[in-house]
Amino acid sequence: MACQDVKRPERPDDLISEEKMVDIFVDAYLMNAARSISVQTINESGIKLDSVLYKKYAIDSLQFVKSNAYYTSNLNGYIELFTKVETKLHAIKEQKDSVQKAFQKEQGFQQKIDSVKQEQKLVQPVASDSLATEE
Repeated sequence: MACQDVKRPERPDDLISEEKMVDIFVDAYLMNAARSISVQTINESGIKLDSVLYKKYAIDSLQFVKSNAYYTSNLNGYIELFTKVETKLHAIKEQKDSVQKAFQKEQGFQQKIDSVKQEQKLVQPVASDSLATEE
């Protein structure tokens, strides 16, 4: 019963749209993945990933915190929001995988072409063959 007395945050005047929040979280997950792969490179370059998000989406940290607090006050809505994030991340992964497969297929095709070219170089016409055709 005590939980019913919890005051939920009011809707901020500058609430970030749900679609934009999804995009922000997708980018945040991708940036965190990049950070886990090469944190040293990111640190050495002086890139502040949070600042990149704020600039890209034309928001500030307070606006993000208030919007996030508002969305988290509705657990079912927040779960739906992250379901959309997950769907987008899966789509990005599938796209990356398909591009990678196409690249590997192209490389395999190029290797076959190179192999055929190499075989053709091994079978060169002999001078006596060219003389026989001229006569």
